[in-house]
Amino acid sequence: MLNDQIAGEEITVLGKVTTAFGIKGWVKVYSYTDPMTNILDYPTWLLRINGQWREFKVTDSKLQPKGLAVALAGITDRDAALALSQIEIGVPTSELPELEEDEHYWFQLEGLKVVNTDGVWLGQVKELFDSGGGNQVMSVKGCEGSIDKRERLIPYAETIVLEVDLDNGEIQVDWDPDF
Repeated sequence: MLNDQIAGEEITVLGKVTTAFGIKGWVKVYSYTDPMTNILDYPTWLLRINGQWREFKVTDSKLQPKGLAVALAGITDRDAALALSQIEIGVPTSELPELEEDEHYWFQLEGLKVVNTDGVWLGQVKELFDSGGGNQVMSVKGCEGSIDKRERLIPYAETIVLEVDLDNGEIQVDWDPDF
């Protein structure tokens, strides 16, 4: 059993268990990875149960039309699987693959300040999501100190996102605040 204090290591959430799948203890999984099957690259998952991370081995999986179904060691019936509904799935951040210099994980961008080329602070990245067809979008929410309190949906595209500065916690975008 691992938890944040004992492990002393950062955990990255890669998805969540949504509900039970069948009667033999399988669970349905919603994966945040792209493609969704990349979550299966990790043979051991950490599930946040009652605020504590517990380790579970993935023993089998099936790709379903609407997601993934997964068997976890020790979860052998529907009741045990249902008890995991809406539980986050994580892995130690150190296990994530190294990225190229100009690449970032979405979790690294959440909370960053978003400023346009005129120096106007538009807000902070609330979340990123895939709008379909391979188009990623940043939800930028107005906050204390930003131009207004509006939420803006800004495409995460090369022509719009000009620079990501993780050290200074800032993303520079080519975006009109009125849009």
